[in-house]
Amino acid sequence: QVQLVESGGGLVQAGGSLRLSCAASGLTFNNYAMGWFRQAPGKEREFVATISGGGGWTILADSVKGRFTISRDNAKNTVYLQMNSLKPEDTAVYYCIAGSTTAQAMDVPAYWGQGTQVTVSS
Repeated sequence: QVQLVESGGGLVQAGGSLRLSCAASGLTFNNYAMGWFRQAPGKEREFVATISGGGGWTILADSVKGRFTISRDNAKNTVYLQMNSLKPEDTAVYYCIAGSTTAQAMDVPAYWGQGTQVTVSS
């Protein structure tokens, strides 16, 4: 079965950086758009970023543009989210997702990871 396993979350001060990783198995990795959603306490899950199967196309939410970067290594079946200039409002559980297209990945992903907590202190 498909498994998406996130790592790299933690506690960081505002202005700091973290890099999330997501290792995928059980799917033909380069056939899938990958990405990230997040859910803050008391809020709905929201789209953060997605990257096409070949890695040539990325889409980021307006709230993270200029601060976050998404990338992938198809040889390692891994997608990354580099988060810089973190703000307290970035505090959330971050979920790795996979979709057959970037459009699906942004809207209704086919697969979800278990999530990793990111906490940004002020």
